[in-house]
Amino acid sequence: MALLCTVCFKAVQRRPGTFDMEFTGLYSASLQNDKLSLFDSPMERYLKAKQSVQHFTVTQLGLAIFSNESSNKYVVHSYNFFLFPSTWGVTDVEFTLSASSIQFLSHYGFDYNKFLKDGIPYMNEAQEKILHQYLLEGSRKVSSALDRDALKKAIDEVTCWIAAAEEEETMILQDLSGYQVLEVQLVLRQALQNVWTQPLGIKKVMVKKVSPQRRRLLENSPDDCCQKELILLSARGFTNLFQILVQAKKPLVGHNMLMDLMHLYDKFYKPLPESYEEFKRNIHNLFPVLIDTKTVTKSIWKKCQFPLRSSLLEVYAVLCSSNLNPKDSMCPKIALASECSRYAEKKSPHEAGYDAFLCGSVLLKSAHLLLCTSTDGALEADPCFPQYLSVLAEYLNKVNFIRGGVSSINFSGEDVPCHHPPLLVVHVRGWPGLNERQIYQEFKALCRFDVRRLSKNQFLLLSNKFKQVRLVLRDYKHHPHLRVSVYGHWRHSPGVNCLLQVSGVVALWSVLAFVLGGATCCLF
Repeated sequence: MALLCTVCFKAVQRRPGTFDMEFTGLYSASLQNDKLSLFDSPMERYLKAKQSVQHFTVTQLGLAIFSNESSNKYVVHSYNFFLFPSTWGVTDVEFTLSASSIQFLSHYGFDYNKFLKDGIPYMNEAQEKILHQYLLEGSRKVSSALDRDALKKAIDEVTCWIAAAEEEETMILQDLSGYQVLEVQLVLRQALQNVWTQPLGIKKVMVKKVSPQRRRLLENSPDDCCQKELILLSARGFTNLFQILVQAKKPLVGHNMLMDLMHLYDKFYKPLPESYEEFKRNIHNLFPVLIDTKTVTKSIWKKCQFPLRSSLLEVYAVLCSSNLNPKDSMCPKIALASECSRYAEKKSPHEAGYDAFLCGSVLLKSAHLLLCTSTDGALEADPCFPQYLSVLAEYLNKVNFIRGGVSSINFSGEDVPCHHPPLLVVHVRGWPGLNERQIYQEFKALCRFDVRRLSKNQFLLLSNKFKQVRLVLRDYKHHPHLRVSVYGHWRHSPGVNCLLQVSGVVALWSVLAFVLGGATCCLF
């Protein structure tokens, strides 16, 4: 892991990183009102997604680094990490599995054994603080029965061996896994003052019988793997690489990346805050430049003839097609490094490392297309990456927002509302007890609307298609129970109606007071 962190650090210092994540689930069915809606403001959507992010965990993270080897040639180093929450010390994370997500990943060959047995640990700052306190207190509580059994077996072996062992004699403990390698050493050192321990690889520990004087010298060695700082480094696991990405301050690229960013924040930085604005502000501080390829491709899909509801793989295929770039010699040439050659030989959709490679490729090809369009195809030399970044300026820090009140979340400014078709209001007459679900089912056969109750007998309908609005206004013009009209704030808002009613009552009392007051004066 340390070697990989070094390699990635050198790489991300030169080029942006593209990433992708897979999860144990997306949106929890057990949560109330978690369904995505066109009515959702960014804050409402954030609070919905926050609950799901806290329920599920990350199974895999892919990171692709694009190195510019020559003017228009890029070599891709793509890394695929299986992740599993840290279980060191008192930390024991609970998470939920969504059956549909598990089935979906299984269909694409996801290796759950690697996730569960070999996943790299990680933790956020709050969890690290708890672990740090645990180490300061010298606590040696073991979190699982499996670890307790392994520790008991190791202690029994060492206790039997040390009684007859000579000084400087050694023995090897085998078949340890994960944190057991550290747990065994810490427990043995605390219990026996005349032993020293040292890891051998990732599954063995050497135990040596030493004098108390020799033990004190070894404890002060800077190479001792059981120092608190090194234990924390090991327990942080993948979080160390996350911190490298943050320090690099290079553009971070993803596809439809809102949930990815929320998981990055929650799992490797801090628990997600209640405030949507605080989340935006902190993400922008961590990653000053974000590029969402979904936002980019959405804006140019008509020019590129992207299939409707296209996946990342479909977008990549369109951008690579000869129909789109028949003889463009200046188009970026993208090659996978030798250690990633399997991605060139076989498609691996929904494997995080492969999707990260696709994401970066889509970014370069989309940027090249935009650059050609802006210059009318009159490029004089092979474009460089800063030119691509320049033509992408209007899309920077704008992350795609699925079905909601804005088209994208602007992490460096104010969110701009969507231009939806007119809002409709349904007034119910002679059909008591209707709820939002029934209203949705009523209109479902004709078109798709999101429904929200306005008052006891009124519901709001919102669509993202003008044609559907026209159809409903036409077909329900003479409906016996449902009167559909375009929503008007002054006419339909409950707040305005309430204010008008109160104003009417106040005005009536004022008139009565005036009349009665005048009548009293006349009597005298």
